[in-house]
Amino acid sequence: MLRKWQLLLLLLSLCTSTLTSSRPSLAHPSLPPDALALLAFKSKADLHDALPFSSNATAVQSICRWTGVQCAARYKIVRLVIKSQNLGGIFAPDTLTRLDQLRVLSLQNNSLTGPVPDLAGFTNLKTLFLDHNSFSGSFPPSLSSLYLLRTLDLSYNNLTGSLPAFLITDLDRLYYLRLEWNRFTGPVPALNQSNLQTFNVSGNNLTGAIPVTPTLLRFGASSFSWNPFLCGEIVNKECNDTTPFFGTTEAHGAPPPAKALGQSSAEDIQGVELTQPSHKKHRRTAVIIGFSSGVFFLICSLLCFAMAVKKQRTPQTRKTVNSAGPTVTEETAAAVVEIEEELEQKVKRAQGIQVVKSGSLMFCAGESQLYSLDQLMRASAELLGKGTIGTTYKAVLDNRLIVSVKRLDAGKLSGTSREVFERHLESVGALRHPNLVPLRAYFQAKDERLLVYDYQPNGSVFSLVHGKSTRAKPLHWTSCLKIAEDIAQGLSYIHQAWRLVHGNLKSTNVLLGSDFEACLTDYCLSVLATTTPTSEEDPDSAAYKAPETRTNSSNDHDHHDQQQQPTSKSDVYAFGILLVELLTGKPPSQHLVLPPNDTMKWVRSLREDEQNDGHDKMAMLLEVAIACSSTSPEQRPTMWQVLKMLQEIKDETISSMEEVENEVG
Repeated sequence: MLRKWQLLLLLLSLCTSTLTSSRPSLAHPSLPPDALALLAFKSKADLHDALPFSSNATAVQSICRWTGVQCAARYKIVRLVIKSQNLGGIFAPDTLTRLDQLRVLSLQNNSLTGPVPDLAGFTNLKTLFLDHNSFSGSFPPSLSSLYLLRTLDLSYNNLTGSLPAFLITDLDRLYYLRLEWNRFTGPVPALNQSNLQTFNVSGNNLTGAIPVTPTLLRFGASSFSWNPFLCGEIVNKECNDTTPFFGTTEAHGAPPPAKALGQSSAEDIQGVELTQPSHKKHRRTAVIIGFSSGVFFLICSLLCFAMAVKKQRTPQTRKTVNSAGPTVTEETAAAVVEIEEELEQKVKRAQGIQVVKSGSLMFCAGESQLYSLDQLMRASAELLGKGTIGTTYKAVLDNRLIVSVKRLDAGKLSGTSREVFERHLESVGALRHPNLVPLRAYFQAKDERLLVYDYQPNGSVFSLVHGKSTRAKPLHWTSCLKIAEDIAQGLSYIHQAWRLVHGNLKSTNVLLGSDFEACLTDYCLSVLATTTPTSEEDPDSAAYKAPETRTNSSNDHDHHDQQQQPTSKSDVYAFGILLVELLTGKPPSQHLVLPPNDTMKWVRSLREDEQNDGHDKMAMLLEVAIACSSTSPEQRPTMWQVLKMLQEIKDETISSMEEVENEVG
């Protein structure tokens, strides 16, 4: 009896299997493994849905026509260029690393965060561009297994820790290595690859004597600049015992974030606590930091920079240093340029900023069409303020969506054509960063031009600092540090990733987001103005302007009312004025023009209630402000350098807190 039941079950199973297999399949064709890898990457990195990767039924036929994708046989991807696509998520593990035939990977000019994942799966990778992002953590250890790697660019990130020894031993095919403007510490490795022709480690926290190897001797001092504690023959600096101005960064991971302003109460806004790090605590050697050491550091840095410039202009037996810093032979330089131009052209052919039109309302790249022009015009409006280039309103749409609308002054933009305006707004509309208020849409018709931004509910930094009282107490220095770092992050992104200029930085144009993070607004619009400000300009707004950009009102009629366009260095000047405003609680028109020593005394007199430790950190912040507000543009640091200084102050603060805890414990 048991055998009959077994036979019956077997026959039933066979019949069911036959019926199932005979039915037409309703599922989409399965995607190639490389397509699945791209979709997995998109799900974690593409927070704004900018990449047109799709899992629909026809995707199997079009994977090799996806943006930035180049395939070999059988849908195997050999080149992937996802550049300047506003990626704001993470480079998740086990996504792109499944592309086992990949030769070239470029994720340049995005806003990817977090650590670089394990890249050991890229067994065939030869070219890797991860520069101009916000990657954190240590130098990726998995790169040691990529023996075919020839081009590596990790510049302009937030990577920390020391440079690994495997750069010497394992990556012997490198001919292009750029690591500038990170936060690397420790010594320079004794690189001696005979093929290395492009090299730059400037703008880090490297220390000690630079090894004298035949390879490193090929590079000029500019490849090591803005590492004030490097020494040796290559940088023409005698080695001695020196102490970093803000303390040496020793953390092996990313710096711990500061607690958001105003997260719980008004008291938090006046005094923000810096979050304690969760990684292993380090006891650092105590350093005596005062005003004199700050001046010494700045003078030494400027002298080093001047020597580097002079050395570049003087005929030498060494090869010429190119504009990017590293020394290269003509043949290698041509090869690098060819690679980068090929990447650029591929991106330009396949990509470009897409603008969606809804009636006459133009939505910026990747933005959803949540409302129409008619809805925007019917919205109830509330005046928020009038600025130098237009008037801003709070608009509540009928779907209860709240936006901020800026109506631009037609007179000040009278000389800007429709085409120039639209082309510029397409670029500005593509900017996406946590410390920028995003431009969502814009409109123009005849003399009417409108910009639509996210509404920020917590007001401006101006309101936070000055409030309704003319005798408002200055913010706690930790709050000043947090706001300054947020602003520096946003400005650095505008300057470095997009080569644009804010042009109108002031406390009223720094808004507080939902988590009280500082966010820049009114950025990159000053270039559209075709008329100069009148003499009736607000004195506080005028005080933010760098000397070189102020209107020349000389008696010479030919030069009357001439004004230079804002630059990245004029943004740095405005940042310095804003930092003094944060520290003193005084509007710029009330800032005293004093020598550095007297400026320090004046600022301290306004903050007498703070403890000595607070005075030290406040003094560091003021040193940054003084450097930024130099009358000479050449003597001002870049925003990346400013950001690094602020991050070092934060690291030093956290280290001091650890030492106090250890002493109490």
